[in-house]
Amino acid sequence: MPSDLEIAQAAKLRPIVEVADQIGIAPQELDLYGNHKAKVHLELLQRLQDRPLGKYILVTAITPTPFGEGKTVVTIGLGQALNKAARRAIVCLREPSMGPVFGIKGGATGGGRAQVLPKEDIDLHFTGDMHATAAANNLLAAMADASLWHDNPLNLDPLSITCRRVVDCNDVALRSIVTGLGGARGGVPRETGFDMAASSEVLAALALCSGLADLRARLGRMLVGYTRQGQPVTADDLGAAGAMTVLLKEAIKPNLVQTLEGGPCFVHCGPFGNIAHGSSSVLADQMALRLSEYVVTEAGFGADCGAEKLCNIKCRQSGLKPDAAVLVASVRALKMHGGAYDARPGRKLPEDEIARENPEAVVEGCRNLGKHIENLKLFGLPVLVAINRFPADHQSELEAVRAQALELGARQACVVECYDEGGEGGLELAEAVVEAANEPSQFRFLYDQQAPIKQKIETIATRIYGAEGVKYEPAAEKKIAAYEAQGWGKLPICMAKTQYSLSHDPELKNRPTGFTVPVLDIRAALAAGFLYPVLGQIMTMPALPSRPAAQGIDIDEQGRTVGLF
Repeated sequence: MPSDLEIAQAAKLRPIVEVADQIGIAPQELDLYGNHKAKVHLELLQRLQDRPLGKYILVTAITPTPFGEGKTVVTIGLGQALNKAARRAIVCLREPSMGPVFGIKGGATGGGRAQVLPKEDIDLHFTGDMHATAAANNLLAAMADASLWHDNPLNLDPLSITCRRVVDCNDVALRSIVTGLGGARGGVPRETGFDMAASSEVLAALALCSGLADLRARLGRMLVGYTRQGQPVTADDLGAAGAMTVLLKEAIKPNLVQTLEGGPCFVHCGPFGNIAHGSSSVLADQMALRLSEYVVTEAGFGADCGAEKLCNIKCRQSGLKPDAAVLVASVRALKMHGGAYDARPGRKLPEDEIARENPEAVVEGCRNLGKHIENLKLFGLPVLVAINRFPADHQSELEAVRAQALELGARQACVVECYDEGGEGGLELAEAVVEAANEPSQFRFLYDQQAPIKQKIETIATRIYGAEGVKYEPAAEKKIAAYEAQGWGKLPICMAKTQYSLSHDPELKNRPTGFTVPVLDIRAALAAGFLYPVLGQIMTMPALPSRPAAQGIDIDEQGRTVGLF
């Protein structure tokens, strides 16, 4: 089979105005970025405000290996399958970050016959949204340092500044740095560092906002640090929020592209799912739900990360309610959880162990699957398991997953072959989704937002992760008390934790028990509208591996990109 990039480059794309017209978007509601990409004006929502909403389908996954299990492939393939079955469907995805593209994981546009196009554009600069996010974030950081340098009129404590600069690539040398060197003309020296652009609170706020005015208000609340007397200093206090909003006035518009089969897809915003809420923009989802019968959206990493946050954070802030959940599982990930092999970032997958028939390890690994099914049902969602088939899978292993999924409470379990067959390979899943989504919604939140901070943290830790309890470090205890006193205790909780385990510890595979979750710190993301407890060493600036993907990317004699995956 050709590579993903070769398939993408061989595809005959429809003009994006044609894709837009198919779903009811007028030419004057588009800003074209060439023939195959467009931004959609927010005025569309006002025109469509009286239309009923379509069905909202959440795609999530079991605890993944470091190499991904094809959740994006299944999301795109399900959208293609629904359209093939004459159901009007739109896919909503996050924008890729160039850190993974040039690092280990590669792009985030799907693969095989289930891709969104144009692949090279989306995986790289796209329409400039990530650069606009970085510019707005870094303007705020620069204004904070400038305020310190100009006699510090806000009495900002340099040691309290939480706003770090961001860049859209993995650069380990920037993880921890000292700025302001060079004498009196070089600013005020202080320790700081860079994060990935996708981890910026600015991007989380952009993804959750309901419009330009709401974005301006959110950015104004963004916490920069504290005065020496312990009072919060915000972007509005620095006078930065207005200019930040201006930098984002084009980025706020959702991006319209197409699937490999010519169906519509919104790709907008890309907050990480381990430290932020990990799903595409509210604005894109709202547009799609008024333009189609079914909207298929993806939440980052496992159901304990992106799906929990989508339900408890995104749905609270937007009013959206999922009608069904698709839980993606793969034989190779279940084998890992069952103890058949180990998989770590930067290391080659053990292909021999993956290929060896081992239904016993699959069954053992299904304890992880069962916990994720249980978690999704806590939100009142019907759960359909999508078994994403890989070439090395054995029939006995696929049947073991199907049987276990049904026994563990899934409504249905379907083998999905969208990578090889596109929409055709997801028709069984599409039929099951339609049936499940058309039943009355039983959606509910996991916790009362008005509950104390600790109660919300402990509810997530015990009910979603399966922890015995929570231990708070002194720094976290102090901040929790301060946040409650500031009136921030009623915000929802966005746990910052590893994606490689149901627990806080990436070494604890499958369905761990008997562990206590440590809360090392807690931070306030006031622009995004949540608090995020830190449960471990969460990497916001990864390093490039010894052989980064960037080494394989080049331009051929015809000027085409090669080596992108």
